[in-house]
Amino acid sequence: MQVILRESIEKLGQAGEIIAVKNGYGRNYLIPRGLAYAASAANKKRVAAEAHARGQRIVALKEDAEALAAKLTAEDLNFEVKVGEGDKLFGSITSADIAWKLAERGVSVDKRDIELAEPIKMIGVYKVPVRLHPEVRPELRIWVVRP
Repeated sequence: MQVILRESIEKLGQAGEIIAVKNGYGRNYLIPRGLAYAASAANKKRVAAEAHARGQRIVALKEDAEALAAKLTAEDLNFEVKVGEGDKLFGSITSADIAWKLAERGVSVDKRDIELAEPIKMIGVYKVPVRLHPEVRPELRIWVVRP
């Protein structure tokens, strides 16, 4: 049985590919779950239209991410925190704190997209990458200073 994949499936193929699978696998697993269509002329057109729409959506998401990246790189975040001996912070600055500070400035970024390897525990200037899109990863500059 020939099917057209709607989504990329590991060890099987990429979205839009026409592949040959066993009849039972195609009829009982792929097609009912919406992972593939039976290979016909009408379904080939349908998959082509879906791929075109998906491509436009991806381009729009990338443009939005680039605009947000420009906004993030233009701004520096300042954290005024209490400090103990040796310039160590009382507590730490986490990705949730950074996301909260960005939200105060009107920039919405999920804390899971802020790639902070470990919480900040010392005074200084830090560059923290933010994952906005697979191809767009701006670095956010963070200043940790005394009050």
